[in-house]
Amino acid sequence: MRSLGTRRVAQAAGAAMVAVIALAGCSAGQVAETAILKAPVSGLNTQSPDGGLLIRNLQVLYNNPAGYKSGSDAPLELGLFNQTQQSITVTISSRPQPDARANIVAAQQIGLSGGAAAASPSANPEPTGSRPDATSGLPSEQVDTPSPGASSGTPTVAATPTKAALEPARITIPALSNVTFLADGKQSLVAQGLTGDLRPGYSLSLTIEVSGSNQPLEVTAPFAIPTSPASRAPGIEDENSEE
Repeated sequence: MRSLGTRRVAQAAGAAMVAVIALAGCSAGQVAETAILKAPVSGLNTQSPDGGLLIRNLQVLYNNPAGYKSGSDAPLELGLFNQTQQSITVTISSRPQPDARANIVAAQQIGLSGGAAAASPSANPEPTGSRPDATSGLPSEQVDTPSPGASSGTPTVAATPTKAALEPARITIPALSNVTFLADGKQSLVAQGLTGDLRPGYSLSLTIEVSGSNQPLEVTAPFAIPTSPASRAPGIEDENSEE
């Protein structure tokens, strides 16, 4: 004959099993929230204080685990979206931050290289890339303006042809349009003359200014995450051999 205590334990175990089955049934046929989320991007997404300029996927392009040495150049990726009813001019520079930590560096100059960049009407600003810029105190030789023959539906941004070296740059974005610059684009945004080693885990200090606003935006461009793992170091010869 089973004792009273044994029956109570058996009843408790049975109740726990029913509860587990009930909970499992609640999720049956449901789609997990994480299954419909888009994969995150490693770049910085922010906007100007007034919301007129959206900045998407700002990051330093990944090259290798060692990154970029002090004094070298580092290409950037960036997308700029003009949300206003008028054209705006964006200027990007790099300045050391007074309270900069060891993992934040600056560049002597941010420059544009390559040919003309095309602007397109802004839609939903998904994270992409873009490249404009000019440093303070440098001549603004690079000015982007809509091309005369462009229709209102497809505005373009023309860049002054580069000379022997990178040119300080500014980008004028037509109303409700955007400019994007990617690693494989015709035009690139480059941080020239890094003040320190810039490698994975580090960030680049940037100042973004928008025409008509006296509030510069201080941001840090993170180092991009590699899309594939780095190759492993070769093993030691006869490392796994038996004596």
